[in-house]
Amino acid sequence: MKIAMLARNANLYTHKRLKAAAEERGHQLDIIDTLRCYMNIATRRPEIYYNGEKLTGYNAVIPRIGASVTFYGTAVLRQFEMMGVYPLNESVAIGRSRDKLRSMQLLSRDGVGLPVTTFAHDPKQTEEVLKLAGGAPIVIKLLEGTQGIGVVLADTDRSAKSVVEAFRGAGVNILLQEFIKESGGTDIRAIVIGGKVVAAMKRTGAEGDFRSNLHRGGSAQIVKLTPEERATAVRAAKTMGLNACGVDMLRANHGAVVMEVNSSPGLEGVENATGLDIAGKMIEFLEKHAKTGATKTKGKG
Repeated sequence: MKIAMLARNANLYTHKRLKAAAEERGHQLDIIDTLRCYMNIATRRPEIYYNGEKLTGYNAVIPRIGASVTFYGTAVLRQFEMMGVYPLNESVAIGRSRDKLRSMQLLSRDGVGLPVTTFAHDPKQTEEVLKLAGGAPIVIKLLEGTQGIGVVLADTDRSAKSVVEAFRGAGVNILLQEFIKESGGTDIRAIVIGGKVVAAMKRTGAEGDFRSNLHRGGSAQIVKLTPEERATAVRAAKTMGLNACGVDMLRANHGAVVMEVNSSPGLEGVENATGLDIAGKMIEFLEKHAKTGATKTKGKG
């Protein structure tokens, strides 16, 4: 099998692991810089070029598209889809998961546990949306934030109002979410592949930081999920339409609540915490499912 991986940095742990896992199984995996691809959008003859050469002969594509290049990355991925190349995650599903507001709306529609989440455009409605979310302490999130960047915990209604007004004054969109105090600065990431939880870790934030992202100095350890947490993770992945993803959850008093569904989860933390070969499981999924033209969307929508 010949696999293309769309990624900006070939030296990241996850990308090196996926390449090694593919080659161990006798496949060819080429790491392709997403932003250096260019497309010929011709009638019934979609083409992608890279370093002056036309990309041909690929059976599967692994999109490792960074949040900052989502627009162009999903456009390149759609082109692969229209060429009949099977994606680990489809472009439409990645678009859903990257839009925090849309993903929350879809998860709520499907009955997935969520923290109370509010959204408004007009800064004059700040007091009302604060009240809807249960008041301070409250978490304020940029819709376009990633790896814990653009996430603020406001301790009082007054400070929350100031933060909201500052963000809105800068013209950025934000969500307000209830603060799940009982989670104690820890969250759970479940890795879901092919509709099954294949690994899970508990992440604990750095001293004095309520965010548990490993990029922000957090630590990880293996964790045993409850049946409810396992079912929540699987349902969240299905709602997004993602074949392989990381589902981030908090343990609230009323059960598991989903904070985010990550379409390009890093593998270093979870592989080190669990000792499992997650990269290999992703390649195995492609071995079973990668057939020409087998995508659900075929680049539509």
